[in-house]
Amino acid sequence: MKSFDIPDYYRSSIITPLKEFRRKRDKLKRDFTPTLLDFGPVRFLLARHFGFCYGVENAIEIAYKAIAENPGKRIFLLSEMIHNPDVNADLQSRGIQFIMDTKGGQLIPWEELQPDDIVIIPAFGTTLETQHTLSSIGLNVEKYDTTCPFVEKVWNKASQIGQKDYTVVVHGKPNHEETRATFSHSKEAAPTVVVKDMAQTQRLATYITGDSPAEQFYAEFAGQYSAGFDPVRDLQRIGVVNQTTMLASDTQGIADYLKQVMIQKHKLEDGASVDPYFANTRDTLCYATNDNQDATYALLTYPADFAVVAGGYNSSNTSHIVELCEEKLPTYFIESEQKILSDRLIRHYDFHSKQEVITENYIPRLDQSSDEPVTILLTCGASCPDATVEGILLKLAGFFPNTRPVDNVMNEFLS
Repeated sequence: MKSFDIPDYYRSSIITPLKEFRRKRDKLKRDFTPTLLDFGPVRFLLARHFGFCYGVENAIEIAYKAIAENPGKRIFLLSEMIHNPDVNADLQSRGIQFIMDTKGGQLIPWEELQPDDIVIIPAFGTTLETQHTLSSIGLNVEKYDTTCPFVEKVWNKASQIGQKDYTVVVHGKPNHEETRATFSHSKEAAPTVVVKDMAQTQRLATYITGDSPAEQFYAEFAGQYSAGFDPVRDLQRIGVVNQTTMLASDTQGIADYLKQVMIQKHKLEDGASVDPYFANTRDTLCYATNDNQDATYALLTYPADFAVVAGGYNSSNTSHIVELCEEKLPTYFIESEQKILSDRLIRHYDFHSKQEVITENYIPRLDQSSDEPVTILLTCGASCPDATVEGILLKLAGFFPNTRPVDNVMNEFLS
């Protein structure tokens, strides 16, 4: 796999070499066993896959290249480069300005941009409408386009099935940058509708079967369908693509459900092809999202006291990892080690209430003389630097007396 030139301060003297150690011994990525770091009174189980993916490293490399190549010029990002506060703050500290917020709200009017400005397209991609606006100003939208190739793969699949007269159903968060971009590209090739979850998919199915009146569709899916969408006409043939950071199992469940709806609607007998009504789009799931989620499932098969998941609070792929962990054990979603206030208090994000909360006494048996070590599951999202994970690990380990030195723990892997 390509090696990217990203700033050293995003890497870690602990996490980065551990990842390389695992990669060399499992090049086909078939071993999802977590990595055990045993410090004595506290043990960390690190997920097999986590952290910067191909698309994120590519985006970061291009962004810092844009800074280096354009001294003295104004440099803008359409919105957050990735959903990680440390990375975005560092880019802003170097003079980069954000044109829009993560929901598409305008922060800098288009009229303020000049043809000699530099504009970076973030990893999520952007809409065709925004591309047209940038081009009309005279800006080069291709030179520093960091759109993830796996996002572009979804766009290409949507276009392909659209050309075969299928309507595209996008599984994603309607206000997410990536979903907005995918919707924009998809609707150029096919009628398109966005569903955010299985519940909304089940409502869409009632329009496929005719159980809900067509005129009701427009209010129920307001803002989530393409211009001229006709539920009677456009839900005869469908295919499902996804926001690449959604739970793979959720997207597959939605696709399987809609496929079954089509089978029942058309009374297809066993063995009859559903292809005239439902397109095969299984290959639109991002490899990194799949790997990180599979690694999380494997991590959760091991007994532990609690889990810590690091990442930006607006990171979709990270929130899904948190969701998986919460089903099994106490889970703390934090941006960095700064959210670990002490050995007694941790400030973490509750993505259900969309706010930070403080939990007391989150580390069990800390004051008890016990031979049983505290075991912590540790992972992060695809936009989280290795250095952030290291900071969390070392801060938590520092609360325990008589821990083994880091070098001794690392020598078990690197000697």
